[in-house]
Amino acid sequence: MIAYINGDLTYITDEAVIVDIQGIGYEIICPNPYYFQQSLNKEVKIYTYHYVREDAQILYGFKNEEEKHLFTKLISVSGIGPKGALAILGSVDIPGFISAIEQEDDKFLTSFPGVGKKTARQMILDLKGKLTSMVTITNETDVSNDTDRVGAEDIKEAQEALKALGYTDREIKPILPELQKEQLGSTDEIIRKALSLLMKN
Repeated sequence: MIAYINGDLTYITDEAVIVDIQGIGYEIICPNPYYFQQSLNKEVKIYTYHYVREDAQILYGFKNEEEKHLFTKLISVSGIGPKGALAILGSVDIPGFISAIEQEDDKFLTSFPGVGKKTARQMILDLKGKLTSMVTITNETDVSNDTDRVGAEDIKEAQEALKALGYTDREIKPILPELQKEQLGSTDEIIRKALSLLMKN
């Protein structure tokens, strides 16, 4: 098992990053490759999961151990493969996701692409009680997590609005980490901030 890759980040695509280690380029599929944009042409450490099947060997990469751990738990759920797990990780904060599992929040879970009610229930059945070690969920944090979840949904709505304005996923993905940090209060505020960031790029 390859636990992490440490090398020079040489290239970023919509789905993956390429890390050079002594002249060998490792392709690593990530939830949001553009998260590593600031490390382009620099040394970077990416936590990895080595996925092996009969017809392929694939490296999946993550920004930290928590994200990697959640990925491994997600792909253990019946009906969720690596692509589905990456789609979830690419647009959610981990405490908010865990809170949704613990509170059996079907509505939040079905907001992810490819996750219907049946899969959401399976996720709750398989994961409830198994993720809480990653974060401490108390009554106080439940309130903040509710806010985080609204923020995640607002960001998704903002993404759709930006696409309607003619922006592509390739243009939008690099600014998502910045938008998530801002913790803006509404979809309109997120769109305004996104447009200002897009104009700078």
